[in-house]
Amino acid sequence: MSSEITRILDKAVGGERITSDECLKLMESHDLISIGRAADAVTRRLHPEPYRTYNIDRNINYSNVCAAVCDFCAFYRPLKHSEAYVLPKDVLHQKVRETIEVGGDQILMQGGLHPTLPLEWYEDMLRGLKEEFPQVNIHGFSPPELHHFTKITKLPLKTVLERLKAAGLGSIPGGGGEILVDRVRSLITRGKALTDEWLDVMRSWHELGGKSSATMMFGHVETLAERVEHLDRLRSLQDETHGFTAFICWTHQAPHEAPWFNGPREGGVDMSKLPEVGAFEYLKVQAIARLYLDKIPNIQSSWVTQGEKIGQVALFFGANDMGSLMLEENVVSQAGTVHHLTLESIRRCIREAGYIPRQRNVYYEYLDTVPAADEVAPNPRYQASLPVLS
Repeated sequence: MSSEITRILDKAVGGERITSDECLKLMESHDLISIGRAADAVTRRLHPEPYRTYNIDRNINYSNVCAAVCDFCAFYRPLKHSEAYVLPKDVLHQKVRETIEVGGDQILMQGGLHPTLPLEWYEDMLRGLKEEFPQVNIHGFSPPELHHFTKITKLPLKTVLERLKAAGLGSIPGGGGEILVDRVRSLITRGKALTDEWLDVMRSWHELGGKSSATMMFGHVETLAERVEHLDRLRSLQDETHGFTAFICWTHQAPHEAPWFNGPREGGVDMSKLPEVGAFEYLKVQAIARLYLDKIPNIQSSWVTQGEKIGQVALFFGANDMGSLMLEENVVSQAGTVHHLTLESIRRCIREAGYIPRQRNVYYEYLDTVPAADEVAPNPRYQASLPVLS
């Protein structure tokens, strides 16, 4: 490890904020273990409790119809496509009912940018869900969807968010973030919110008292400097609003073939031809995010894209949360990446890492009580094995 990397990591572990230039130096470094140790040290400072968390929810895609074209998305369908759908109320409610039956308290609800559904349709859907399932948090509508609603309705963003919140929207997922740099967004998507529009949705939601998560999909056409720019935009907004509860990153999952329905779009990228970055880069970027996003309290592992083993290892590289049981997932799986974990597998992964598993909600409040037999100190061998950073 170079003296410069040592200095930067010591600075972060000591609680000082690292700069964007220092973050870039970490991105350029291949010293995964040192970066991981530092991220783990920061996580332990922020979360000294003997617990690591997970939640139980279901990713319900109410529709796959989308007016945008994303070169990486194998899930969307044009409006008139034979496979296009909008879930009927009875199917949607049955999916929520099944989630509650296995102990879930939340649904992650997202769709495409549907070109014809009015805002009233979304309000009716939310009200129907809250009336029948008042205990369930609706973690719904990505910033690109919410920005799209303003274009459909011709209403101000604040008005749209206020109406959806009144109808039952509980929190907002960080979907559609990809890389928050317009050069990248313009290269891989068309008809979708640009950087400031994504951030404006989150800012307005936070100003209404709402909470949300933040995400990053990397490993495609972005540069290392653009990864840092993405993280810096998130950090700046968190400084302003304190509304992000968690950060989740994952690597680009290349579709089997370019998901173009009307031939290649002009200027589009055939992302099925891009090489996928592996676990090394995933763990490094997640660890750097933990060091850089000093005011975002939680980091989620992405076992959904990385699989069980790397998802577990991520708990040693800055993550304090294993993410969701994810009873249903349709978008990543359409690209060909399919990983399944049972509830006991998630809890086992946490135990094997030396922690006590706890179920939490979107606000990272515990939903369970710890049986007396489980309320023990973390594995002492694991604790003793942590090397001194410098």
